[in-house]
Amino acid sequence: MQGKTVVITGATSGIGEVAAVRLSEKGARIVLVARDKARADATLKKLSGSGHTVHFADLSRISEMKRLANELAAEPQIDVLMNNAGALFNSRQVTEDGLEKTFATNHMSYFVVTNLLLPKLKAGARIVSTASDAHRGAKLDFGDLQSSKGYSGFAVYGKSKLANILFNRELARRIDGTGVTANCLHPGFVATRFGDQSGGIVSVAVRVVKPIGAISPEKGAQTMIYLASSPDVANVSGKYFYKCEVAIPTKEAQDDASAQALWDVSAKISGVG
Repeated sequence: MQGKTVVITGATSGIGEVAAVRLSEKGARIVLVARDKARADATLKKLSGSGHTVHFADLSRISEMKRLANELAAEPQIDVLMNNAGALFNSRQVTEDGLEKTFATNHMSYFVVTNLLLPKLKAGARIVSTASDAHRGAKLDFGDLQSSKGYSGFAVYGKSKLANILFNRELARRIDGTGVTANCLHPGFVATRFGDQSGGIVSVAVRVVKPIGAISPEKGAQTMIYLASSPDVANVSGKYFYKCEVAIPTKEAQDDASAQALWDVSAKISGVG
């Protein structure tokens, strides 16, 4: 990773922060994307080497996604783009763009930032997106992508992770032959601050279950780090990984028609892609 630049969203805690630290130790220059200055400053201090930078953005807002992408495009180079920002909300919230906040943050930010940075990515570059096995059991309702009916935080989060895999699938198809790869991953159930601020029963459930069955952020970040740096996957694209191996997502996540439909809807919403 010597001489390479890695952009990581959601990089100031959990698996994103671990990936940033470990990749910096491998010689990469890290470009953090964060919301909170104090946490960003704390993460920067943990990085090895020098030249690391941070950009701030609220990735639930399309205007912020676009502003961030324009700022990142000014970087001399981007060798790895890691889409990792995500959230789970106990109650339904709507953004200034009229989007349900989970859909906006977990899916649209991946879609908009990646699409706007594609011209910046040269052959050999890698796109790594954090999905989850929470997609299992989820189905997208194209008549209600904004979850206006019967909102459930966990269910909507699962749909957003299904969207991540479908996005990766269509992205890989579209960039085939360019030398740029796109893969996504399930990090496992990781003991991070994720879900703690969701509110209500979600926060309670997450806090109760984490000490029992969650793995450490260090373990959870291993597949991210592998996909960003291993020569073994330099030419692998369009796959879903777990524990550094190709895994099989649900049949809903392998539906090419849904992948293309989601892309088309996302492009219409954002004016990108």
